[in-house]
Order: sequence, then structure tokens, then C-alpha cells
Amino acid sequence: MYNQPIVIISSYPPRLCGIATFAEEAREFIKKANPDKEVLVISHTDGEGEGVFPLIEINRYDWYEPVADKINELKPYAIHLEHEYGLYEYRDRRGIGDRNEGFLKLLEAIDQYPLIVEPHTIHGRITDFEAEFIYQLCQRSEIVLFKCHYQKWRLDWSFRARGWDIPKNIMVVPHGARSDKRWGIEEISELKTELGLDELNLSDHLVGMIGWIQTNKRWDILLSMWDDIHDEIKEKCGQNWILFSAGTIRDPNHQGDYNLWKSDVIDLQSRGKAHYYEFIPRGDIYYKAMAICDFIVLPTIDETQSGTLARIIALNKPYITTAPMEGLTAQTLESGGGLLFTTKQMLKNNVIRLACDEDLRMTLGENLKKYLDEVVSWEIIADKYNQAYHLARNAKISGKPVIIEPEF
Repeated sequence: MYNQPIVIISSYPPRLCGIATFAEEAREFIKKANPDKEVLVISHTDGEGEGVFPLIEINRYDWYEPVADKINELKPYAIHLEHEYGLYEYRDRRGIGDRNEGFLKLLEAIDQYPLIVEPHTIHGRITDFEAEFIYQLCQRSEIVLFKCHYQKWRLDWSFRARGWDIPKNIMVVPHGARSDKRWGIEEISELKTELGLDELNLSDHLVGMIGWIQTNKRWDILLSMWDDIHDEIKEKCGQNWILFSAGTIRDPNHQGDYNLWKSDVIDLQSRGKAHYYEFIPRGDIYYKAMAICDFIVLPTIDETQSGTLARIIALNKPYITTAPMEGLTAQTLESGGGLLFTTKQMLKNNVIRLACDEDLRMTLGENLKKYLDEVVSWEIIADKYNQAYHLARNAKISGKPVIIEPEF
């Protein structure tokens, strides 16, 4: 057991992919929680790094066979699979996908080992395909990790409507967030210097809109109102607040929105109301770009849970985000660290309110600090992973399935 590694199966950097970034950070803390074990990664062919085996050739219908062979060679203590539908979808020459059949075949091929699957997309209102896939996933795994409690109880309702029993092997483990990326107010000036912003004479008050620039992030919602918001804040509380829009494009399919939104920010910048900062949102710079902001606006329209939100929580930054929006809304309610909007007017009102109420910003920030320290820090999440590994191993050895009680 001492020499058996923990193996993560996932996309992995340098791929510009949210799951890849998640896996890299999770691996760091899983290793810290298991100093006596190697934590290895089997990735897609564009993954790199020490202890990384880039074996997943998703353009092959049998991509899972080399992965299973490597697993049998490594004989792992536990296998932790990060799942997102797009990562494991083989498409034939016609462009027709296998609906993740290869992923299920992989689970069957390695079922002699403890299997823990962490799906990153569990919608509240699931399609028939998603329901069937989740059912089969739970049948083939010792433990399935959901990110939010609501995902588990909504699944119970969805399965009951189909006459199915809810799987008993679903464990809730939230998205982890770092606890080592909190800078004090006295350090912000130095961070601006590191980012090359110190000579721009930016306002001391920044509203951040940070991350990948893509269609579903809907930067245009805030950009379309920022002229009025900026002027109303100045009139109401006498302060000059700048919209700090920072990030870059990841998917060429979103080039049109990227060009348009960047142009809008540059126009606002020319009038002293905004600043555009181009950078690749990963690593320390992602945290530093957020750290210089007083609060963050995250106007996304289709997130179930968000790596961007994990960084906001890590920095204890008050935020405003869309609702109802699955994991974003759930974590906002649970943490008490953000404000929600359902209309453009609500967004406008909340931005002005948060800009003009320092006490509210402090309260939301303190709520996020407590939530980070007590619920979602990576140290806590890595311990929950270890609990899952232990339960999965016991289930595999004893032949008795894991039983975790339903939410309600």
C-alpha cells in the first residue's frame, strides 16, 4: 500500500482548460495530504510535467485502452477521475459523438481498483441523456463526487420522476479554494507595480471583471451600463471607480465577442472610466489581477460551478453574480459573500451599492474568509478526498457498496 500511487485522470496544463487548471491545483494539495504517496496524472496528449502520462488520444475510438494498460502497470491506491463531457467525447469522421461511451468503458476496464469520479457538470434540470449517464457512472464507480448539495437533492427529484432510486454513493465535496493567496491592503501598491499598472495612475477603487473572455461570460451586460454606473457612483459617493477588465480569449469561436467587448473597454478607457489588461488567466497572475480590485463582477450565464469563483473566494473578495445560476447561486447563498442579480437594473443597483458601502464590502469579505477557512479551503477538500479514497478502498476490498445518506 505504501508504494501505491494515487492516480488522477484528467486534462492537464499547459492545456488552457478550466478542468486542467483545477486538476493541477487539486493535485498539489492531494500530494500535501498524502506525503507518503506519489500523485500521478494520466492526461490528454497535450498534458506535460513530472509524473504526467499524456496518453488520452481522444481522436481514437479506443482511447481508453492505453489508459487502462497504464493503470494496470501502476496498480494505484485509488483512481480519481475528473469528468467533463467534452473531455472524453470521441467523434467519428462524420462528427457524430459516442456520448461518452468510451469513458464508461474505461471505468469497466479498470474496475478492479477503487474508482472516484468527480463530474464537473451536473445540471439541476438534467436531460434524459445526462440522467442515464449519471446513473451508469454511479453504477461503475465506488464514489461519485458532486460539487454542491443542491445537485444531489435535485438529482433525487429527477430520478424519482423517472421511477429510479437515487444512487447511494454520491458524496458532496465543494470546489477547493486556496488559503495562501490573501494580500493585505498595504501590499496592493506593490502588486500593481508587478502587473505594470503603477504608472497608469489608476483609481484606488477598482471593480474587477476578470478571467477568460468568452461568449457565456457576458461581459457586455456590465459594459453596456458602465458609463451610467461610473457617473452615478461619482455623484452618490464622490469616488472615481474604474472598471478593470482583465483576461484574454481562449476559444476562437468566441473571437467576435472578444473583439467587440475589448473595443468597448478600450473606448471606456479613453474616457478614464475603465482599463483593459490582457493576460492568460492561470497561475499567480490570475490571483494578483483580482487582488487589486475592491470587488468582482461575474456576469456569467451558464456555470454550474466556477474556478473563477474559487479564486474570488480564495481572495475573500466581495462579488456580484448572476442568479439563478446553479453552483454560483448555491455558493453565494452558502457563503454569504456576494450579491445576486436577475436583471440589468439589479446588477446596476448592486454595483453602485457595493461601491458606495465599504461596510458591506467588509462584511461580505469576512463572510468569505469564514467560508474559506471552515468549508472550502483546499486543505479541507483534500481531507475529504482522502475520506473518499478510504471509503472506496474499503468498498472494493469488502465487496460492500458505499452508502451515503440522501440530502433530504
